[in-house]
Amino acid sequence: MSFEREDFGLLGPLHLNSIDWENSNHRRSIAASLVQGTYILERDRQEKRQGSQALAPPWWEFFHFKLIRQLVDDADSCVFGAIYEYAPPSSHCNDSIDQSPRYVIAFRGTINKPDSFSRDFSLDIHVIRNGLHQTSRFEIAMKAVQNMVAMVGDSNVWLAGHSLGAAMAMLAGKTIAKTGNFLEAFLFNPPFLSAPIERINYGNVKHGLRFASSVITAGLVLATKGNSQTRKRWKRSGMGPLRG
Repeated sequence: MSFEREDFGLLGPLHLNSIDWENSNHRRSIAASLVQGTYILERDRQEKRQGSQALAPPWWEFFHFKLIRQLVDDADSCVFGAIYEYAPPSSHCNDSIDQSPRYVIAFRGTINKPDSFSRDFSLDIHVIRNGLHQTSRFEIAMKAVQNMVAMVGDSNVWLAGHSLGAAMAMLAGKTIAKTGNFLEAFLFNPPFLSAPIERINYGNVKHGLRFASSVITAGLVLATKGNSQTRKRWKRSGMGPLRG
């Protein structure tokens, strides 16, 4: 059931109650969770789930992030992205913050539901035609990235995305690299991989990109080694949490 795949209590990496930001598996797992939270923000909107019924907040609150802005498409008013701020409590003094972000900008992929599918699918076509940069959704995303980098600096901002959202994050990272700003990025199942990345002439961008052939292996599940109960829940779910 889609509801079960949206429930952090069933599929979230609950064992990550102490984050080691120097652990690449932890970083990927958290980035994937924030992207999943972005998916569910839109699903909450579609299903009119608010307050205690909303399923999205645990996907970021568990890791001490707070949602500071939703990115909304001007064509259909759907939520396609979110900006999260890392705000750990002072009591969490054991967390390594050496490689933690101050902000994460996450983009979801296609949702196969009537309220958003038409717009998402049209953007998928733009990706195929190498025209995503010409869309208003990307303009909104790019403006958000530029504003955040201008406010806090490139070392304090991560990009993350899945599928269509990975294309959005990659293009935003490539675009802002032209200004000399290089962002850490986590890309899960990007719809294009080999050809576009070879056109990126900025070595720091290539180094910062985190590719995954499967969000299951490179996202949430990598951080669940040794946690057999979590692996069993993933196996039952079939796809893992991220879609589109």
